[in-house]
Amino acid sequence: MEINLKNIAFDLDFHPSNQLVAAGLITGNLFVYRYAEDSEPQRVLKVRAHKESCRAVRFINEGRVILTGSPDCSILATDTETGSAVARLENSHEKAVNRLVNLTETTIASGGDEGCIKVWDTRQQSCCNSFQVHEEYITDMTFEPDSMKLLGSSGDGTLSVNNLRSNKVQTQSEFSEDEPLSIVIMKNGRKVICGTESGTMLLYSWGFFKDCSDRFTALSPNPVNALLKLDEERVISGTENGLISLVGILPNRVIQPIAEHSEYPVERLAFSHDRKFLGSISHDSILKMWDIDSLLQDSGKKVEGKMADDSDDDDMDMDNDNSLPKSSKGTKRKNNGRAQGLDTSGDFFADL
Repeated sequence: MEINLKNIAFDLDFHPSNQLVAAGLITGNLFVYRYAEDSEPQRVLKVRAHKESCRAVRFINEGRVILTGSPDCSILATDTETGSAVARLENSHEKAVNRLVNLTETTIASGGDEGCIKVWDTRQQSCCNSFQVHEEYITDMTFEPDSMKLLGSSGDGTLSVNNLRSNKVQTQSEFSEDEPLSIVIMKNGRKVICGTESGTMLLYSWGFFKDCSDRFTALSPNPVNALLKLDEERVISGTENGLISLVGILPNRVIQPIAEHSEYPVERLAFSHDRKFLGSISHDSILKMWDIDSLLQDSGKKVEGKMADDSDDDDMDMDNDNSLPKSSKGTKRKNNGRAQGLDTSGDFFADL
C-alpha cells in the first residue's frame, strides 16, 4: 500500500504495538497514519512540528509519545493521541538534529550535524551523556543492548563505539574516504556492516573496529542510504537509485532487488511492529508499505499497492529547507530562528 505525502519525507517510524506509522516531512510537518491490510491508510494526526524540516522521528514511552528532530536544533515531544506538544528542547544540539534512536525503555540517543551523539534519560529528565567523538554530521546510529554499546557513523569517514556503562568512547575507526551512511549489527553481534557513499558495504568484526575486515561492492556505485537487518545473514538496503534490495552478506554474498521507488533516492527503511510490513520513504514523496512475505516470495518483481492520496493544500508548503539535497545525510543547514511558545528548558522529559 502507498501513501502520497505530497512532500518529501526524511524519516519514518512504526508504533511499537499498534498499526500506526509516523513520517517527518521536509515542510516540518509530522504525519501519523493508521493502516490495515484490507483498507487504505487514514491520516489520524498532523502536527506542525518544526519551522524547518523534520529529519528524525521516533515513537517512545511505549508509543505514547513521538519525538522529532530538526535542523532548527530542537527536539519536540508530541502526544500520540492528541497531537499536543508535551515539551520542546530548543538547543538540543549545536547544529541540526539528524538522527534519533531508541536505546532502552528509558533512554534515547540523538545525533547532530556537529558530530555529537547525546544520550537522554527520561527518568532523570535530561541529557545524561554526550560523546563528542566525530568532526562531521552523524549519518546513522545503532545500539547493541547486551554490551550497552552505541555505534555511530559520521560524515568524517569514521565509525565510533561508545560505551554507555563507562560513559566513554571505546574506540573509533581509522578514516575512510568512503563516507559511511548507514549501519547495522549482524551475526549475533559479531559483525558490523556499514553502507557507504560509493555503494561499497564495509564489514567490521566486533572488537576490531580500527579498519574493516572486508568489503562488498555489489551495490556500487549507488550510495547505500539505509540498511535494515532482516536476519543475522541478510539485510535490506535502500539506495540512491531508488532500489530496495535483499542483500546476503554472510556467508553467501548475493543481491536481489525486491522493490523500487521510481529511481528516486530511498531515504529510510523500517519494519512494522509485527514485521508484516516493510516501510520505505523516498524523494518521490511516497510512503510505501510492502508486504514482507510477498517481497521475499517474489524477489526481483515489482509489488503493487493501493494509494491513499493525501492532498491538503497546506501540505504543499515548501518554504523551509526548500533546496532539495541529494540525500538528507550531510546537508548541514543551519537555523537562524527558533521555534516559539513551548518549554525551552533542559528539563525536556519532565512531562513525558
